[in-house]
Amino acid sequence: MEYVLELKGISKAFPGVRALDNVHFNLKPGCVHALCGENGAGKSTLIKIINGIYKMDQGDIFYKGERIIPQNPKQMLDLGVATIHQELSPILDMTIAENIFLGREPLNKINLIDVRKLYRDTQKLLDDYGFKYNSHTTMRNLSISDLALIEIVKAVSRDASVVIMDEPTSSITESETMLLFEKIRQLKAQGISVIYISHKIDEIFEICDEVTIFRDGKWVFNCPIKDIDKNGIIEKMVGREIREQFPKEDVEIGDSIFEIRELDGWRFHNVSLNVRRGEIVGVAGLVGAGRSELFRAVFGLEEIKSGEMFLEGKQLRIRESKDAIEAGILMTSEDRKREGVVLCLSVRENIILSSLKEIMEYGLLNFRKEKSNVNEMIEKLSIKISSQNDLVSSLSGGNQQKVVLAKWLLKSPKVLILDEPTRGIDVGAKYEIYKLMCVLAKQGVSIIMISSELLELIGMSDRIVVMSRGKLTGEMNRSEFSQKRIMEFAIRGFENEQSKAE
Repeated sequence: MEYVLELKGISKAFPGVRALDNVHFNLKPGCVHALCGENGAGKSTLIKIINGIYKMDQGDIFYKGERIIPQNPKQMLDLGVATIHQELSPILDMTIAENIFLGREPLNKINLIDVRKLYRDTQKLLDDYGFKYNSHTTMRNLSISDLALIEIVKAVSRDASVVIMDEPTSSITESETMLLFEKIRQLKAQGISVIYISHKIDEIFEICDEVTIFRDGKWVFNCPIKDIDKNGIIEKMVGREIREQFPKEDVEIGDSIFEIRELDGWRFHNVSLNVRRGEIVGVAGLVGAGRSELFRAVFGLEEIKSGEMFLEGKQLRIRESKDAIEAGILMTSEDRKREGVVLCLSVRENIILSSLKEIMEYGLLNFRKEKSNVNEMIEKLSIKISSQNDLVSSLSGGNQQKVVLAKWLLKSPKVLILDEPTRGIDVGAKYEIYKLMCVLAKQGVSIIMISSELLELIGMSDRIVVMSRGKLTGEMNRSEFSQKRIMEFAIRGFENEQSKAE
């Protein structure tokens, strides 16, 4: 059997959009095959066709040499095609065993669930894969990375021959990523094939054997991973050469515009920081360092116990987000789907949501002004839509992030806090957001960028501050930037704790 899964001439159209146009994809047994492309390239549509969620308009799918027509995810699971989605959806109040065997629980002679066998079989699966979990553990007590690993166990417990992983490392740490890769290599050794979707190009070279690239719904390129480099993948994804991954520009930095003094909260302690006009300040730190919590408090989303904040020399009193917005301090959340956009509303409604007061006349909306403002933002940020009335839920991750930014740019920010601004978006959209950051800095906007990607911080910041255990542990200017130096500051709190224990 040359291919375990073959897709030939697959096409799919939605109203106003041709999502896939005569694409093909071949997956070899025991191969980790990367599927790459910008948001909107057609990757998700193809995966949903394989799963039977979408019906293809034309084309053929062959699984282990036999032509199939996917009808629904259960049918494909029964055949041996399992998908681990980016948005994990476990039943949190059930145990690991109940989640893994949900809908196919072992039964005893009188057709009741054989509870002993359920937990015994689950524990054997966990032990075989070296996972130090108890099958009785409730899913709610697991971390995001644990949940992802449990999804792998669930997939192989179905005797899957193909496992599809959609952005599996988007919410886990580097050490947890290494553990995930170890498990993927185990799957490969067992002859199980993996379709691996990720915007993190470095990961593809770490774990994948082959790569296929889509662009604008069309097949563009395929080759063994050893026959291409990182720049080659990026250029084929975006259809143009990106000479610099981080288009940082030198900007004249002004006087201090925003200052926090000895800020103290539940997860941050005695933090003082100033940000100058036109400056991009990167905020680094390990998971749990208190970075997001600090700036959520600045934005009025979490409690501040003590300390002071000043904007343009005037003391601020921020009790809720409304106070921060009115002052000109705006923030994009790392969780854009829950806190950035309203998925059931249109692009127009989302962009204008925070600026209704500005476009009201005599208590009524000025629809002409509303349309004009929204169009300006759509053009300025190159948001890819067919209409202002498109639902935000229908957009790619990169375009959703641009909608969040558009909403705040209409408010003319003085200080813009970006929490993980490029998480889960493709290299082309990342580049556009970096360019926008440079434009805003030139206009005098002060930007605070929280990021877990060290190269992003180094590439785009004028200054980097590092947090550990809720405290600022380091600060450096561009001439001092290095990954090693950042990590030394990031683990400083942990080292101090360990030395005390000794």
